[in-house]
Amino acid sequence: MFDSNYIKIFTGSFIEVQRIISDLKKVDIIPVVKDQTESARLAGFGGGIVPGFQEVYIHKDELDKAVEIVENINASLKP
Repeated sequence: MFDSNYIKIFTGSFIEVQRIISDLKKVDIIPVVKDQTESARLAGFGGGIVPGFQEVYIHKDELDKAVEIVENINASLKP
């Protein structure tokens, strides 16, 4: 099993991910974004499992602060 110091905190559309990235950077958290569809396209394999969706990863040491930011964004988007 692969052990990483990064953990996925969000999966969503490009627009949602951009908002999360912006808010994370405001508190000095630099996320890693994984876009399987774009990676597959660049490699010549076609689309990914869910086209247009990206995953946001952050370092485990920043998890508490990052989860709070994602929860605040999700709460603000609910009607």
